[in-house]
Amino acid sequence: RELYSDGPTQIIPLDLSHELGIADGPATSSALVAHFVRIREREHIATDPNATSQLYYVICGRGFSAVNGRLVQWEKGDFLTLPARSQATFYASSDAALYWVHDEPLLRHLGAEAAEPRFNATKFRREDAVGRLDEIASRPGANDKSRVSVLLANAEQEQTLTITHVLWAMFGLLPPDQVQRPHRHQSVALDLILDAEPGCYTLLGSRLDERGDIVNPTRVDWEAGGAFVTPPGLWHAHFNESGAPAHLIPVQDAGLQTYLRSLDIRFSDRR
Repeated sequence: RELYSDGPTQIIPLDLSHELGIADGPATSSALVAHFVRIREREHIATDPNATSQLYYVICGRGFSAVNGRLVQWEKGDFLTLPARSQATFYASSDAALYWVHDEPLLRHLGAEAAEPRFNATKFRREDAVGRLDEIASRPGANDKSRVSVLLANAEQEQTLTITHVLWAMFGLLPPDQVQRPHRHQSVALDLILDAEPGCYTLLGSRLDERGDIVNPTRVDWEAGGAFVTPPGLWHAHFNESGAPAHLIPVQDAGLQTYLRSLDIRFSDRR
C-alpha cells in the first residue's frame, strides 16, 4: 500500500522480470504485468500498452477516463477492461489508486502487435459486484463450497467464460474462520488483497501429504491493499483466522490457459 498511498501521479510496475529472466521489459509473470497507478486529485495519466487485454480495478478515489474518444466514469470498487488498441487517459476527481494488469509481456515474447480488439471495453460496477457477492454469501451452505466469489465474465467470451479472452478475474470473500482448501492450476495468479485483518494468509507448496495438506508450505500473510503472486503449478490454500471477513481479487491468465486446454485446475480432498 505504501507504493501508492502517497507521492506523485505515476505508474508503478510490480516488476519481477529479473527474477523471471526476462530482459525486454517489466513483467510480474511470464505473460502478465501488474501495476499500481496513483493519480493525484485533478491530475491525469495516459496508458497505451501493446496488449490484447487490460484490467483496471479502482482501489480508491473517483474520476473518469477518455478511452478512444469515449468517456467512462469510475469510482472505488469498479472494474474496467480495455481491449487491444485502447488509448486511455485517466483523470482523477479525487486522489485515486488503481490496480492495473495487462498481457504486454506475452506480446513481447511472441514478437507480436495487438492489432485487433477481441472484446468491447466493459465496466463492471462496484454495486453490482458487491450485491452479487452478498447474495452468494448468504445462500445456505455457501461456506461449504470451494470458494465464495463472483467470477467476472464478458458475454463475448462464450468458450472461456472469463473477463477477457486472456484474463480471468474473481471478486472473492474469505469468511472468518474459513479455509479455501488446497488447489492448484497452471495459470499464474496476481492477487490483490482488498481488506484483511491479521490472521489471513496463504500457504503454498509443491506437494500434498496423504491427508491432502500442503507439505512444508511457505506462508504469505495478507496485508490490506497489498499484492502477491501465486506461481503456476503450486498447491495453495487460503486461511482466515482473523475473526473478520476478508476480500481479494485474483487476476490470472486463465482465459488463455482455458482456451489452450492447459489450465489443469485440481483440488485437494482435504475437508
